[in-house]
Amino acid sequence: MAFSSSSNSSKNLLPVVSDGSTTSKGGVDESLFKGSAMTKRGAYAAISYMGCAVLLVMFNKAALSSYGFPFANVITLFQMICSCSFLYAMRRWKIISFTVGEPLSENTGSVVPYKTLVHTLPLALSYLLYMLVTMESVRGVNVPMYTTLRRTTVVFTMVVEYFLTAQKYSSSVMSSVALIVLGAFIAGARDLSFDSYGYAVVLLSNVTTAIYLATIARIGKSSGLNSFGLMWCNGIICLPILLFWTTLRGDLTAMFNFPYLYSPGFQAVMLLSCIMAFFLNYCIFLNTTLNSATTQTICGNMKDLFTIGLGWILFGGLPFDFFNVLGQFLGFLGSGLYAYCKLKGK
Repeated sequence: MAFSSSSNSSKNLLPVVSDGSTTSKGGVDESLFKGSAMTKRGAYAAISYMGCAVLLVMFNKAALSSYGFPFANVITLFQMICSCSFLYAMRRWKIISFTVGEPLSENTGSVVPYKTLVHTLPLALSYLLYMLVTMESVRGVNVPMYTTLRRTTVVFTMVVEYFLTAQKYSSSVMSSVALIVLGAFIAGARDLSFDSYGYAVVLLSNVTTAIYLATIARIGKSSGLNSFGLMWCNGIICLPILLFWTTLRGDLTAMFNFPYLYSPGFQAVMLLSCIMAFFLNYCIFLNTTLNSATTQTICGNMKDLFTIGLGWILFGGLPFDFFNVLGQFLGFLGSGLYAYCKLKGK
């Protein structure tokens, strides 16, 4: 992800990504964030991500489970089409730019150079793999258990970050992560025989998420693009691949035989899913760049309280018992401890 230290970014309707590690000089309370990558803007990005993530999980779960839509790849394809359409329109209307430091008034006809597209190819491919596996992982596991298993993503992320960027963490951070993982195992102790395939896909989703976030942190910083530019490159590269794959599998043709295709309720869920996916992807890029891949993963854990509550209310699933409540409590406690360590720079 690219960086920008411009003080004018806060004046834009949709700000360009800036360097989260840059020392603030514009009235920001630096003592609060001393020794930490989390700035005030980073905190806002983290909160925005959590809100978008909760809503997207609900919309995807409604489409895949409540309506029984069997084509997860088609949902991902529609989300990419909507994302590219939004980005192209906003750039053409000079609301956003794709590169760091590019004035909105100087947006030209050329979108992103070919060389830049090649540079972001690993990021785009990891994104495609992450999207496909994550979409499939929602199907076979109930929402509470999905969020419980996904909470272990932080371990995979820390391992990948260590090998890709040599990132190391303090004992306080390691303790908070251990508490999160312990809570996840306690919460899931009563449901370990639910669906072996579903559990395997969720764990694979954890691996792809870790690779994707670490790739953002590594490649994104040298691309010269901001969050919108990276999203555009992802869409331009992944869209033809996904279109070819869904056509080859016959998903697009079979979709027209789906009984609820013209149902207003289903169409509303699909539209909201596409819109929310756009905002979520932007928040992921922004949060990972301003903070870190591990912080992004921890934010995913902290928003689980709302996801689990809504999941129980709307979709049912895992029985409410002592071990599940205890596990969820430990997970949220660990996430809160991590946030405290980041804010205090420990």
